[in-house]
Amino acid sequence: MGVKYRDYYEILGVSRAAGEDEIKKAFRKLARKYHPDVNPGDKTAEEKFKEVNEAYTVLSDSEKRRRYDKLGPDYRDGADFTPPPGWEYTNVNFEDLGDIFGGDGFDFSDFFTSFFGSGGRQSGGSRGFAGKGRDIEAELPLMLREIHRGGPHHFAMDVTERCPVCGGAGFNQEKTCSSCKGLKYIKHRKQLEVNIPAGVREGTVIRLAGLGTPGTVNGKRGDLYLKVRIRPDSLFAMVGEDDLQLELPVAPWEAVLGATVKVPTMDGTVGMTVPPGSQGGQRLRLRGQGLKRRDGTRGDQYVKLKINVPVTLTEKERELYRALARESRFDPRSAMMGGGV
Repeated sequence: MGVKYRDYYEILGVSRAAGEDEIKKAFRKLARKYHPDVNPGDKTAEEKFKEVNEAYTVLSDSEKRRRYDKLGPDYRDGADFTPPPGWEYTNVNFEDLGDIFGGDGFDFSDFFTSFFGSGGRQSGGSRGFAGKGRDIEAELPLMLREIHRGGPHHFAMDVTERCPVCGGAGFNQEKTCSSCKGLKYIKHRKQLEVNIPAGVREGTVIRLAGLGTPGTVNGKRGDLYLKVRIRPDSLFAMVGEDDLQLELPVAPWEAVLGATVKVPTMDGTVGMTVPPGSQGGQRLRLRGQGLKRRDGTRGDQYVKLKINVPVTLTEKERELYRALARESRFDPRSAMMGGGV
């Protein structure tokens, strides 16, 4: 089926020998002239803008330009054109012009599509050239207590906004905007708030609608996707997905005689019984004191005992230890020597 040939060099007003910089300069000049933001409601300007965009999409890409130039200079713009046999498109992936225009949503001619394919790009069509902005992904570092309790969390990140000086046009009175340097968008540090659902875990993704990059014309902003990363905790270590472990120092006499001690948990301190004869490295379990799950239940907390020996002793304490050494028949190395207690 025939289509209308497009002379991309003629559309941009450059010669076939034009270099990359000349093509880019011509494109920017015409894009500013016909940009929909500068010509609201002007369908003729909108169509010219689409033509300029399409021409630049081809001529700014070395591979597309090479394929296009193989057709030769003998075709006339607007003349009927049928791609030669074997020139069917191969879905060339062309670069997104979002860095220039801030989003997707551009449509292309039948000539472009028959020659290069759609490349997966959605057509702007009747949406008035509006396109949704890009989605953004970022990490959200959280402490264990934050993923356990949930609730509001405040953080700061760089956000892209349409330039308030030029309104996103990139220029003022035919001059490059001094604020955005012609890029149409600016980045600034912004304080944001996200509600953390209790029970999130490492790798959980939280979506914040409308906090991605701005869309083109009246297109919606993209979204911000935050991937949860759990920060190391000074007291607790995660065991699996829902359980916690804490190393608890105990005195030698607490381990020998048994004791009731206070243990930190996610929700404050609780009392725990250390059984008589407890050993260093032994793990005790506090049921239901682990992390909250999405369904409202909780994991467990394990307490690993660490027997701490006093370093500084009074003379009275030293004498008591001497008396214990004289009285006790306990030999901690008897099993190594093959003997008994």
